Amino acid sequence: MADADLEAMARDELSRATTLRWQDLRGIVPWGDTFEGVSPAGRYVEVERSYIWASEEGGDILCEVTVYAGPSRYDAGERVSSTIYRPS
Repeated sequence: MADADLEAMARDELSRATTLRWQDLRGIVPWGDTFEGVSPAGRYVEVERSYIWASEEGGDILCEVTVYAGPSRYDAGERVSSTIYRPS
C-alpha cells in the first residue's frame, strides 16, 4: 500500500534532484547519498538519492529517490525515478 506522505516527499526531492544538468552529472555517475529529513506530515525519514547510468555508460542518467521511515523500513518506502537525458 502506498504511503502518500512518503511519496509526496519523494516526488518533491526528485523535482530538485533532476534540476542538475547531464553535463554536471556525467563525471560523478554512479553517485548517491542518504540524508535525514522531515516529511510533509512531520515524520522523521531518510531520503536516498542516486544517479546511475540508465543503460550504458555515457548515455542517459536514471535518477532515483527513495524515502523511508528508517533503515528497518526501507522496503516499505516510496521510490520514484526520472531520466535525465543525454543532450543530442
